[in-house]
Amino acid sequence: MQIHIVQNGDSIWQIAQQYRTAMNQIVLLNELTNPDVLVVGQSLVIPEPGHDYVIQPGDTLWQVAQMFGVTVQELAVANNITDPSLIFVGQMLINPYITHTVQAGEYIWGIAQRYGISAERIIAVNDIGQPGLIFPGQTLRIPVSAKPFTEVNAYITQVDNQGAPGVMRLGRYLTYLSPFMYSVRDDGTLTELPDQPVLEAAKANNVAPLMVVTNFTGGEFNSDLAAAVLRSSEVQEALISNLLTTMREKGYAGVNFDFEYVYPEDRRNYNNFLRRVVAGLHSEGFLVTTALAPKENADQKGLLYEAHDYQAHGEIADFVILMTYEWGWAGGEPWAIAPINEVRNVLDYAITVIPRDKIVMGMPLYGRDWNIPWVEGTTASTLSPKEAVQLAAEYGAAIQYNETYQSPFFRYTDESGQRHEVWFEDARSVQAKYNTVKEYGLRGVSYWALGTPFPQNWPMLQSNFRIRKF
Repeated sequence: MQIHIVQNGDSIWQIAQQYRTAMNQIVLLNELTNPDVLVVGQSLVIPEPGHDYVIQPGDTLWQVAQMFGVTVQELAVANNITDPSLIFVGQMLINPYITHTVQAGEYIWGIAQRYGISAERIIAVNDIGQPGLIFPGQTLRIPVSAKPFTEVNAYITQVDNQGAPGVMRLGRYLTYLSPFMYSVRDDGTLTELPDQPVLEAAKANNVAPLMVVTNFTGGEFNSDLAAAVLRSSEVQEALISNLLTTMREKGYAGVNFDFEYVYPEDRRNYNNFLRRVVAGLHSEGFLVTTALAPKENADQKGLLYEAHDYQAHGEIADFVILMTYEWGWAGGEPWAIAPINEVRNVLDYAITVIPRDKIVMGMPLYGRDWNIPWVEGTTASTLSPKEAVQLAAEYGAAIQYNETYQSPFFRYTDESGQRHEVWFEDARSVQAKYNTVKEYGLRGVSYWALGTPFPQNWPMLQSNFRIRKF
């Protein structure tokens, strides 16, 4: 798969001709509402003929397998499909093999060296009785190079019947699903969450759900509520008991604590609480994970940061999710949501105190639209990457790309004369993030949040990694 950046004069027909693929494959994969309208600077993901196939209306997994010359089982395994009937229009399937036509003078060993796999694997896949018995013009199936495994978590705020279809559609890309949220009360009880629809969808896709527990109440994270829990062993015991009851009843695989704006004096209390939770939950096979604010050093000041002890959480929890987004927050000045240079600053500190295989890097699936010149006290609107491109098309704005932040942006003027600045994510920006995950050797990524259309993310993820299932 490749990324194409739209230039002046480009059309879908021309782009399809350039990459020798079908127009509808590009249209479906990028979910282009109007293929006749492209935006200069827009990124498009381009499927590679013979290797990538985008599901069209009426397709079955058996038909695609026949097209690739593989079995349904081989195709399902290569694409993390639990149920062969769970395929969706617009999703990309990857052929587990490429073809090689034997040339005069070639031998199995040399072909294996060329593709970076063992000669034995080629022999087995092609049912070659004697390794020397290949001949010019013969077609061999070559297993595609193995991509690294990664774990993928996604938070989801639509946990009822509205959210379930998205989980069904995207579940094969996920290791974990984190329905947001259960709020703890000051007596250790938990609020209710109508999460059964998304839990059932997760189960159908072999996705492990994590129970998100927060100190969120009254529309905000509450420091006093966190203190009430973290300073009372009785409340903690009640909370652990209620956690176990809920996880057993609903089939959760573990818990994700998202305690934010915790008082600095409760830093040690939070660590001790996590130790108590681990003692209570590990014995029953449940995971214990946490979400941490993006810190660049151990002593970073601010209520959001000080109680989050990276080293302790890295020692205690099974893994931690670093919330490496929201630099461009709704109440602040226009900026990239997750500028890669800032993300790397956080990771540079994190890897010094947390094992790399316990670090999950946060990624945003959204963008923001600010009024400019920015005025303190104003709030940006949140939009999906797909909506951002549609907005640029509507106002005839060219999309630019900031190389330092590795993020696309554009400016436009609305009908009232108000100027705007939009920052969002595209195929290029997520590729930069996936490159970072591989470079730093991290456990995986965590998305905030499902429900905002970002069709380019999923083929990019699939092209970079194999998704580990829990």
